[in-house]
Amino acid sequence: MISTIADPAYRPSRRALDLGSAFYDVVEPARFPEHRLRYRNRRWAARVGLDGLSDADWIDAMARFAPLPETLPEALAFRYHGHQFRSYNDELGDGRGFLYAQLRDDRGRLLDLGTKGSGQTPYSRFGDGRLTLKGGVREILATEMLEALGVDTSKSFSLVETGEALERNDEPSPTRASVLVRLSHSHIRIGTFQRLRALGEDEDLAKLLDYVVETYMPELLPTAGPARALAFLAEVQRRVARVGAQWMTAGFAHGVLNTDNINVTGESFDYGPWRFVPTLDPGFTAAYFDRTGLYAFGAQPQTLAWNLARLAECLLPLAPRAELQATLDGFADDFGRAFQAAVLRRLGLAEPGDDAARIALSEAWWRFLYESEAPFAQPWHDWFGGLASAERAGRSPVAELYDGEAFAPVRAALDGFAPEHPELLQRSYFSRAEPCTMLIADVEGLWSAIDARDDWSAFDAKLREIAEMAEALGLAAGA
Repeated sequence: MISTIADPAYRPSRRALDLGSAFYDVVEPARFPEHRLRYRNRRWAARVGLDGLSDADWIDAMARFAPLPETLPEALAFRYHGHQFRSYNDELGDGRGFLYAQLRDDRGRLLDLGTKGSGQTPYSRFGDGRLTLKGGVREILATEMLEALGVDTSKSFSLVETGEALERNDEPSPTRASVLVRLSHSHIRIGTFQRLRALGEDEDLAKLLDYVVETYMPELLPTAGPARALAFLAEVQRRVARVGAQWMTAGFAHGVLNTDNINVTGESFDYGPWRFVPTLDPGFTAAYFDRTGLYAFGAQPQTLAWNLARLAECLLPLAPRAELQATLDGFADDFGRAFQAAVLRRLGLAEPGDDAARIALSEAWWRFLYESEAPFAQPWHDWFGGLASAERAGRSPVAELYDGEAFAPVRAALDGFAPEHPELLQRSYFSRAEPCTMLIADVEGLWSAIDARDDWSAFDAKLREIAEMAEALGLAAGA
């Protein structure tokens, strides 16, 4: 057990205990035969005061789950329900993970340390509660890439290989096992509300709403009664629209947008069959089992709106139906504004103070990406900084696409914008002909080296490449 942590940045919390035992079950972590540290997020460890841990203490905290000082004394598996591919499932809950510590970061935000692959819980059903090593590697690659691209995402905090052999039907088996620790802003999902509504536990539903507002949305504290429920729905909708817009401009297909995979703080998390799109293809799907394209890349905004409607249904005991619906009716506007802002941010452009200019650029840009069938990440790289990068874009591998009529509306729309941080354009990253990418071939190549030869050098090099991109884009600061 780690008895003390002297780092002044370490600010523990037990806030989750205020919810009470009706919301979670105390669980026992799995015992693993081996503990091989494969990944340690030093950047975020420093922000929550854990960077000073030795490797041995780190493994104790992140793989044996020895309680950290002054935070949660026991691991908690949260209870929830959810719609999975539009079918309601009342047998969900944390089935291979738990919450075991809460900390505040350097901005004062409450963050959770949660697990994936830490053993069975009352909600495991027939699962073994484990995580494959490949699954852990994929989650690190997803979160690092998304954070660099400015997406509000959970952070992969630690990965430890556990020495177990797992049987899976979607990987060559037996396959290596791991346990992942995530750092995230909230464990409260739409499905957490759905469970209480389905069980008719209206008193706990009101308690959960108050907890979320007090903990994550203090700006809503002046509200009460129906006004609080309505303000809460509007705020969740705004945050969910924002992360959805960020996925779209990152070219990211989450793959499994069930209601239990949408949290109320609007943070992207839980990365299973994710992929980045090669080109702007609305029908692109990440999951091989999504045969109807329900969660296709282009369907993500509509799916998020559907999920928010399920949250609104949960609030019916607390607010009038007509007013909840009126809030939901604003999703298209919320998403439109978030998408326009995400396009500007991804292109490194300053806000123009002109709604028409922002709309014209986002529409022209998206139309060009679709009609040109350009490699999705390339034009963002070429035109980061707007027209200030025109000469550099002229040397791009796809420069001919910028000379045609399809790009003319984009060039005209860019005329009203300036780089938000022109100094970033001097970064060596922008001397590259092609941007850093994370397509499925990249992922499989990195995993192949680990799987076949236990060679982590390409994986480590990719993380350094992503870090270079993050520094150049300047989108991850303070995320």
